[in-house]
Amino acid sequence: MVDIKFSGIQWKLNEGFFYSSYEKPDGSELSQMTDQHKLYYHKLGTSQSEDVLIYGGSLDQKHRYVGGSVTDEGNYLFISASKTTSGNISFLKDLSHSSSPLLVVDDNYNTDSYLLESIGDKLYIVTNSNAPNQKVVTVNAKNPHEKNWKEFILETENVLSVSTGGGYLFARYNVDVSTKVFQYDFQGNNMGEIKLPGIGTASGWSGKIEDDTLYYSFTNYHSPGRIYSYSPKTKNSDEFWKPDINFDSDQYVSEQIFYTSTDGTKIPMIITRKKDVEYNGENPTILYGYGGFNISLRPSFSIANAVWMEQGGVYAVPNLRGGGEYGKDWHKAGTKQQKQNVFDDFIAAAEYLIEKNITSPDYLAIRGGSNGGLLVGATMTQRPELMKVALPAVGVLDMLRYHKFTAGAGWAYDYGTSEDSKEMFEYLKGYSPVHNVTNGTNYPATLITTADHDDRVVPAHSFKFAAELQEKQNGENPVLIRVETKAGHGSGTPVSKRIEQYSDIFGFTLFNMGFKILPEEVNNKIKG
Repeated sequence: MVDIKFSGIQWKLNEGFFYSSYEKPDGSELSQMTDQHKLYYHKLGTSQSEDVLIYGGSLDQKHRYVGGSVTDEGNYLFISASKTTSGNISFLKDLSHSSSPLLVVDDNYNTDSYLLESIGDKLYIVTNSNAPNQKVVTVNAKNPHEKNWKEFILETENVLSVSTGGGYLFARYNVDVSTKVFQYDFQGNNMGEIKLPGIGTASGWSGKIEDDTLYYSFTNYHSPGRIYSYSPKTKNSDEFWKPDINFDSDQYVSEQIFYTSTDGTKIPMIITRKKDVEYNGENPTILYGYGGFNISLRPSFSIANAVWMEQGGVYAVPNLRGGGEYGKDWHKAGTKQQKQNVFDDFIAAAEYLIEKNITSPDYLAIRGGSNGGLLVGATMTQRPELMKVALPAVGVLDMLRYHKFTAGAGWAYDYGTSEDSKEMFEYLKGYSPVHNVTNGTNYPATLITTADHDDRVVPAHSFKFAAELQEKQNGENPVLIRVETKAGHGSGTPVSKRIEQYSDIFGFTLFNMGFKILPEEVNNKIKG
């Protein structure tokens, strides 16, 4: 199977599977626009050239992202089609009849809906239609349109995500970035809250309806992820697996605080450190952020961050507007002509860390990747005096032309484009990192990282930003660009390359903060 992109595999029993693909572009496969996703069915034992086009082949079915999911019994195919990264329309096809029509489920591009489960002809759908924090509805597959939906799990003040397994539904709520889980039966009865190992991020509880045992994972910023087995009938959990890792969680602590952004909005931030680190204004600190695309930054363990904290570093993660931590309204508050809210939230986080003497501008690094790379680029050009080191990774840095390459136009829901209107053009130009580097400014020491095969955020963004900074930088802070070869946007990068990357990133960061001597005590035991 070739040329499969932005796609999962959805099996139809043991007969075959559905997948999504774009046509090969005429020009560069790494930079040409890809804007018509198509859903195909592949029958096992046949050539890919014989695959059947299910959806996306005509102009009226042209969408940037198309996907399918199949009910466990193999009776129905649920098709989702989106023009941008937010909002979709959906259809249902009866797979028991090859000539069955596509039935409209939801025809509103302003909402998101996806198939959760089915029992016979009864469908369970998760949606944010008239429910910014999401809810679960049911509908009969013979008449699946939204007008026939019935509420099953109501929306609450906390963002909902749902999984099913063992004959139950598991409602996971994001409560100030930490997980709470409640178990429901398929009659809609709340069976109560599931006790978790601590405060952090839990995910899982997914399986077949007949499964007696399910599994879930739990982690936070200072606790390596563990897997637990769970009995839906008794609601008992047992530790199933833990990593063999040279890291003592008891020596570290995570603290959640709420600080005030420029416009008065309260923003949560989790600060993690060794317990014996004293706040004296000289702690090397990485402030990491994202703030976009309805994506929630939830507590999770990283070996790279463990190495940073093991050396005495502080790691701080604010949950900026533009993300999904508090639902659709929180997301929208960081999009288009409200995008400056995201940068203001990040700047206010840095100011909080400095005000509380956790760190100071000479010991602060800001870091983010992709949309987070834009965040770093905008922050360092707006407030270059606020940090010593800037680490934009695979960033969207040319906001006037981002939509001209590969799938970039699909990000317009969050950013808007320079072609939308004069007002949108001027707004984007006002914060676009490439267009806001000024002569004679003392920018922080900057290490831009990208990859030569990144076909999501093409490396030209990073090349242009590096060129602008190197030409206009005033002072002695270095501006470097690190280009990984035979690599892409980040996913799938082998451990060996990640070790090389973080060695360069941490070395660059600490050296420019004034740490010129390697530690005398070296821990030779493998971290994990």
